[in-house]
Amino acid sequence: MRVLEINSVCGTGSTGRIACQIADVVVQNGGEATVAYGRDYYEKGCNVPTYRIGSDTGVNIHAGLSRITDRQGFYSKRATRKLVAFIEDYNPDVIHLHNIHGYYLHLPTLFNFLAVYDKPVVWTLHDCWAFTGHCAHFDYIGCDKWKTGCYQCPQKRKYPASFVLDQSKRNWNEKKELFTSIRDMTIVTPSQWLADLVKESFLQKYPVKVIHNGIDLSVFKPTPSTWKEDHGINKPIVMACAAAWGQRKGFKDVLKIADLLPEYQIVIVGISKNQADSLPEDIIGIQRTENVNELVQIYSAADVFINPTYEDNFPTTNLEALACGTPVITYKTGGSPESVDRNCGVVVDKGSVERLAQSVREITSGSVISRTDCLEKSTDFDKGEKFEEYHRLFEGNRE
Repeated sequence: MRVLEINSVCGTGSTGRIACQIADVVVQNGGEATVAYGRDYYEKGCNVPTYRIGSDTGVNIHAGLSRITDRQGFYSKRATRKLVAFIEDYNPDVIHLHNIHGYYLHLPTLFNFLAVYDKPVVWTLHDCWAFTGHCAHFDYIGCDKWKTGCYQCPQKRKYPASFVLDQSKRNWNEKKELFTSIRDMTIVTPSQWLADLVKESFLQKYPVKVIHNGIDLSVFKPTPSTWKEDHGINKPIVMACAAAWGQRKGFKDVLKIADLLPEYQIVIVGISKNQADSLPEDIIGIQRTENVNELVQIYSAADVFINPTYEDNFPTTNLEALACGTPVITYKTGGSPESVDRNCGVVVDKGSVERLAQSVREITSGSVISRTDCLEKSTDFDKGEKFEEYHRLFEGNRE
């Protein structure tokens, strides 16, 4: 079996690592796999052959035009034609799509080809962009225009930002026509929450399968850590981590938590340089890193992990924390609560910073939640088992 993974990034970020790890499973089962990607590439994060779609210049041009026209996904025609030629030459049995937004693909060229190529397509949705006219997430503002047809997008200036035109209505109609043109396609979502949304969208005619994200339990595990001592910390540690921090990830809520929990050391991982420079002195900020060993050290040193996200699909940070034996407190947002039960963490209402702070105190005061329970829960998300589900899906689709 030969599988082609297509994603915006490769070997980096949660989706880039997932695409490469699924490719690894295909190879381990005697198949062949390649990852085609549009932008960021981390060589150490990928063990299979890769194909670069377009160039940095092409991505920048596509992004620049999109910021004027609101037509993300409708440029990069030349790069996508070359991708199509590569696919024809590679001749995969299954094409596995991930994030096809990110300023690197021309959707009509790709989907018109896929409709004619008529090989099975599996599409893993890591957000909601596939069935909206513009945005990747709408939970934060409670918009439901995507159900019947987008127009006058209230998030025009959010990713993929447009600072001039609003073409959400046109985008929605064209995406609906293109994305429903594939005869044999299975939608995969990492959370039941997103699966339920897909069933209300124009993609509802396709079968939807939930496969939770998986992590490498041989890497993310309780690890002897001197990180706390190395940083001169003599307080319990409350850790927060995200690939990119903003209001929708709960950045301001983390700052509020620091005010409510002066007896704790707040550590926030994944911030930008500007955010690091502006942090209060009592918060330790760690900029985004590919150093997984450092992450494991921090997770293992932490007493509790908080995820005050306002919109999310199925964050792998929750899983990483649990796998290191660290209890998780998350807002009741999207699919984030699906990785947490009462034995390994707490789910609180979105925006309830006081309840979040109270839960931190309850967990660290010696409550019923133990590191052993967290480790037991993390076994539900072993990447070997989770990504083997993809392999079985590919095999079933090929037959």
